[in-house]
Amino acid sequence: QVQLVESGGGSVRAGGSLRLSCAASGYAYDSSCMGWFRQAPGKEREGVAAIYTGAGSTYYADSVKGRFTISHDNAKNALYLQMHSLKPEDTAMYYCAADGDRVESPLARYEYNFWGQGTQVTVSS
Repeated sequence: QVQLVESGGGSVRAGGSLRLSCAASGYAYDSSCMGWFRQAPGKEREGVAAIYTGAGSTYYADSVKGRFTISHDNAKNALYLQMHSLKPEDTAMYYCAADGDRVESPLARYEYNFWGQGTQVTVSS
């Protein structure tokens, strides 16, 4: 059974940084697409960043380009999201998601079948 466990969330001031981690286990895929999504209260869950673990291709939402970096450690099967220059509008629950590498729209929520429980990120002004 696939399990995704996020960690690294917290509270920071605007301009600060955080690094989220997602530990994956129970995977049957040789390569996959993994992503970070976020959901603020009263809003839809949105794709933030995604990576194809085989090819290393990365994708970002326009709102985080240049500030967030997604990466994957194949040996540890861990996913990371390095976040810099955080803004109050980045405040949300952040979720790790994963699926096989046939995902066509890496930032689309409907593409992913496996989800973590989320980690809260709060950015104060």
